[in-house]
Amino acid sequence: MVTRRTFLGTATAAGATTLLGGNVLPAARTGTSPSHAAGQRPARDAIRAVNADTRRNYAALKADLVNHLSPVIVVQNDHRGGLYSLVSNGQALESLHPVDEIFELAKSIAHLPLGIFTVIAPYLPKQAPAFQNARIDPHDLDMVAFKGPGDGWVEPLKDASATIATARRQLDEARLPPGLQQSCANILDRSREFIADTARSRSFDMKSFEDYSGSVYPNIRTNMHWACKVQIEGVADIMTRWRRQLGDDAWKGLYVVVFTIWTTSSRNQNSVIIKKFMDPAQADTHLIDLSTAEIPSKPIPVALDNVARIVQDNIAAEMIFCTDTKLANALKGPDELLSDDILRLLGRAPGAQDQAC
Repeated sequence: MVTRRTFLGTATAAGATTLLGGNVLPAARTGTSPSHAAGQRPARDAIRAVNADTRRNYAALKADLVNHLSPVIVVQNDHRGGLYSLVSNGQALESLHPVDEIFELAKSIAHLPLGIFTVIAPYLPKQAPAFQNARIDPHDLDMVAFKGPGDGWVEPLKDASATIATARRQLDEARLPPGLQQSCANILDRSREFIADTARSRSFDMKSFEDYSGSVYPNIRTNMHWACKVQIEGVADIMTRWRRQLGDDAWKGLYVVVFTIWTTSSRNQNSVIIKKFMDPAQADTHLIDLSTAEIPSKPIPVALDNVARIVQDNIAAEMIFCTDTKLANALKGPDELLSDDILRLLGRAPGAQDQAC
């Protein structure tokens, strides 16, 4: 995986410029004559070779360390409440979805307003009404409403209505808990009414959609309650069982990696629950939320690669920066080592809230 550090650590100045789509700057631009630049190249390449050796050895240690990581729990967030994998010595012992399917069913119906929004969004008016001006970014709205006024949304909404009608007819047979079943029925019925009204008039506006979404909000909250309830129960069961299986001593060293899409990475639902079952003294450093634009197709190897990097950096930090606790903590954590010095050079005190330059 190419990161900011690996890119800057492996690309030469010429290579970096080429990769970024530019042309290599002539040596004269740096104030060095071409003959001197030619003479410098072997010396500078020799310096780069030192870092290349370091990076090779670092990667080799990390690759070997993966086979000794234990125990690790890897959580892949998904629409079923999360795929949980228990890993010992680099190998998955068990993978399962511990959350009852009520979680998926409750969220499926609660997502209906979002589903309808995604169909009509490109046709929204370019300007928000006065009552929404303070809440909606006009530039964001302009980009989302990229098609502008039109009726291309009518047929897709009718198709959605047919799917909703089928779910409504069979809702009783799903045998949902009574409170959840009623809230699902209300959301389905009100969604079909909104689609029928807008399709009939072949028009909608932000206000009419918000009247609809507001009317089903209490039912969405009910569905959220049921999703939370069964997720807590499922995660509690698997964490309790695995702790019993591993024993308290091994559990103290547990690392947990939770893959999350960036938009759900803060207080992610799985992380919030999992933390309650970890050793309190270790939870803040051993529960790792990996925020990503897309969940990797093979999450376990990616998770173990990251844990191995963290584990070896924990030891390296204390041994290399034994005289500077702050730098040691930076190497052990997510802070970039150069950040404090960069802030000072920019005229801002380290620790001050970062602002645009």
